[in-house]
Formats: sequence, C-alpha cells, structure tokens
Amino acid sequence: MDWLERVAKLRQWSSRSGARAPHKPLLLLYALGRFQRDGDGELRYSAVEGDLKRLLDEYGPPNRTTPAYPFHHLVSDGVWEVRTDRGPGSPGSGVRELRAAGAAGRLAPELRAALRREPALLGRMARVLLDLHFPPSLHGDLCESAGLELEPAETEHLSAVRRKQRDPRLRELVLTAYEYQCAFCGYDGRIGAVPVGLEAAHVRWWAFDGPDVVDNGVCLCSLHHKLFDKGVLGIGDGHRILVSQRFVGHSSAAREHVIALAGRPLIGPQPGVDPIAAAHRAWHTDQVFHGSPRPATAA
Repeated sequence: MDWLERVAKLRQWSSRSGARAPHKPLLLLYALGRFQRDGDGELRYSAVEGDLKRLLDEYGPPNRTTPAYPFHHLVSDGVWEVRTDRGPGSPGSGVRELRAAGAAGRLAPELRAALRREPALLGRMARVLLDLHFPPSLHGDLCESAGLELEPAETEHLSAVRRKQRDPRLRELVLTAYEYQCAFCGYDGRIGAVPVGLEAAHVRWWAFDGPDVVDNGVCLCSLHHKLFDKGVLGIGDGHRILVSQRFVGHSSAAREHVIALAGRPLIGPQPGVDPIAAAHRAWHTDQVFHGSPRPATAA
C-alpha cells in the first residue's frame, strides 16, 4: 500500500475550485505528531478538541469551522479509525455526538504498523501534507503547533506524488520586478550585493494551483511574508494593503510595522511589469485573509 499516495489524495470537501479545506490534513499532521511521541495512544475527542480547534483557527480558512468534521470523516480515507465507549465506529460528525459517546481516534492499524517498520515514512507523509496544503513559510510553525519533529533528511525528501515542480527562476523575477524591496514596507536590506530577508511570496498559494508567474508574486520581507500567509495582511482593490481587524498589537513596533500599513498602496512593481492579477488577489482575500480589513490609518 502506498501511504504517500493515499495521504496525497485525501477526500476533501470543496464547494468550488480553489477553495481551501485543510481540515483532514491538519488532523492527520496532529495525529502523526502524537504517534511520534506516544505510539499507540488514542486521541479522545473531548481531550484534543481544543488543540484541533486552535490548529483550524490558525491554519484553516477564514470561515469558522469545527474539528468534529475531520475527526469523523477521515475514517473514509483508510488512514484513521474511531471508536466509542460502545465499540468500533464513529457516532457521527456532530460535536455533541462525539463528546457524549466518548469518541477516540487514532491512525489506522495498517498505517501504525507501516510507521513502525519504516520510521522515516512519518516524515515523508508529513512533507506531502505540508507541500500540498500549505506554503513553505508556514511549515516550521505548523510542525511546532502539531507537535511534529522532522529530521532534515525527512523534510528534504521530494515525493513523486507532488503535482508539479516549482520554477526556480521565480524568486529572482519577482524580486527584480519589485526592485529588491518589500512591497509593504520598503525594506531593502543586503549583505554586500546579496539581498537578505527578502522573499518572493505567492499570492494564490502554489499548493492551490497558484502559477509561478510574476503577476501571482510579490516581494516581501520575511515578517510581512509570514503575516501575509497567516492572513493578517492582504491586498485589496487598487492594490492597497489590507490589515485584519483580528490582528492585535499594542507595541509601537506592531503599530508601525503592521497596523499603520492599512490602506497604503503597494510599493511596485516597476513600470512595464504586470501588477498582481485581480483573480489571485481575490483568491487570497477569500481563502487566506482573516476577518474584515481595518480602515486606512491617517497619514
């Protein structure tokens, strides 16, 4: 049984093309992390509901959701099992049902056996889930949140289940288009002639068919790239910066580097370069940006 292929093809709900539904991948990453620490230990729904809810809030789509959905439905993918105080089988996808029945889940027996025979498989499975559902800027934080510890040899494995290869030229093309400065704050640091702390961010994530083209990219500093991928920042009509009302920061640094950006125009791209395509901006606003934007700050 090819477990990498199986986790790459998890059945996911989607009402339309491009909609994010990372509920099952997040549960599976969390379960892999617990297996790594606890082997055969079961995950009682009532005990892990809070952890799973935090993962969905932080790494899921902007719309509110419940961890009960993947806890029940992941069984259909053959990688997860659920039992209750009454015996095997899930009582349903309702929060009250799972709590009342004492529902507990864990990785399917065949998968647990495969992970014991081949410990490196766990890291490869995690890498497939991360690559197919989340941008690279979030991988480290997500592993930490899920309790996963991956070795470099595991995270460097590139599985054949990956759908396409990235264009290695994109970073240079995007940084050149924005004249080697962050489009949000203007940061342009270098060590000698080498840019440092500047990254090419995908607007529509590569994991969700975002193309490796300049009009789907934006040059951002490391801080603003992370906040952009976390949904704190976005790009609205007129290519002006959106700042989520859910963001809270009381320090002068938070006000200056995040809150004060609301309503500012992007810096770049340079003349003759296509700006970020409206379709890619709309995808990010719909699928990544959290909540409503703050009003523009007074100059």
